[in-house]
Amino acid sequence: MAEKVIMPKQGLQMTEGTIIKWLVDEGGECKEGQPLFEMETDKLTIEIEAQTSGKLLKIVRGEGEAVPITELIAIIGEDGEDISQILETEEPYTPEAAAATEPPVQAELTAATLPPADGDKIFISPRAKELARSRDIDFSKVPGTGPDGYIIERDVKRFIEAAPKATPLAKKLAAELDVALGDVAGTGARGKIGKADVLARTAARRDGAVERAGTIVPFAGMRKVIADRMVESLQTAAQLTHQISVDMSEAAKLREALKNADRKISYNDIVSLAVCRALTLYPIMNSELTDDGILLKDYVNLGIAVALQDGLIVPVLKDADLMTLDELSAATREMAQKAKNGKLAPDEYKGGSFTISNLGMFGLDAFTAIINQPESGILAVGTIEKKPVVVDDEIVVRPMMTLTLSYDHRVVDGAPAAEFLSKVKQYLEQPYLLL
Repeated sequence: MAEKVIMPKQGLQMTEGTIIKWLVDEGGECKEGQPLFEMETDKLTIEIEAQTSGKLLKIVRGEGEAVPITELIAIIGEDGEDISQILETEEPYTPEAAAATEPPVQAELTAATLPPADGDKIFISPRAKELARSRDIDFSKVPGTGPDGYIIERDVKRFIEAAPKATPLAKKLAAELDVALGDVAGTGARGKIGKADVLARTAARRDGAVERAGTIVPFAGMRKVIADRMVESLQTAAQLTHQISVDMSEAAKLREALKNADRKISYNDIVSLAVCRALTLYPIMNSELTDDGILLKDYVNLGIAVALQDGLIVPVLKDADLMTLDELSAATREMAQKAKNGKLAPDEYKGGSFTISNLGMFGLDAFTAIINQPESGILAVGTIEKKPVVVDDEIVVRPMMTLTLSYDHRVVDGAPAAEFLSKVKQYLEQPYLLL
């Protein structure tokens, strides 16, 4: 009996997923547990396995489609099985209906180019590549509307429709003079571009009269989810900040000693351990506002913000307060690598109780981070820089670091927030207290 394949729900807040690639062709055999298609969620790209064995009788939603969760995307069954009743019970899907919800394509499509996702490699679906080659189109110039600029068949069709009409001589001349036909105004019948139009454009370019244009990058997927959640956080929580300077001299000595003992520990690892220890002393900073009241958590699930090419993701180290410095370091490296490779499981970026965001490697002295709801605090870590400071009435040069704590004033008052931040400072300036 034929079975429906639906868009799975990955994470409580996910509302839709984008099909990146079908790994089994329509009509092909699939086995239970075999990867069936690749899907991009708001956080990562994952392979979805077939839940049953049989033949892939029908692919309802194609590559590049953003599909609401639990909606039909394919049907698996026996060869020759009648699936008309299944299709009739589903609301029909047509490319025209999907196109009606998409933004209009600008005439300048031919000049738009998205950066390649991986060096010189261009990601394009098989159908799109076949169509581009059949029309002798350089698909590297086709703007992709899929995730990360992924080019699908619809993009190539739009490119063809939007391409300006030109005479063979005008096309040859434009190629020789490196003139984009999309920038040329045609004076021929129905706007067709001729040789004179290309030469006029070349003259205008020499005179500096060429107008510049930008590139449209789709505001969707991870980027849109981040935007929505950041705005929601600012509109929901009463966010305040405290800032403090930390002398990292002793932490630097500790790190150097560990390095000499072949233990690879980063400054962020030391900060993470200090934060975990301080959170156990100030549980109000490790709390969450619920409908029943303030939940004081007796565990620390530490979120470590990781910057990706298209956004930000926060892997969560569960029970981080029970970890040693070496365990924290190893867990952080593993989670960061999985995040950058898109291999995080859904439960590895959920359930955080406090977050650390470190942008010190980019040379930022200090910055303010937005709370990752429903947590009550986030610590922004700046760079370590040698600065003159006064110690015992003498000016000395010390490696200084700035910490900025953002906290939800609905839950946390200013004094306990300041005490928590001061305790983190104490641990970093006297790191032997952590060992």
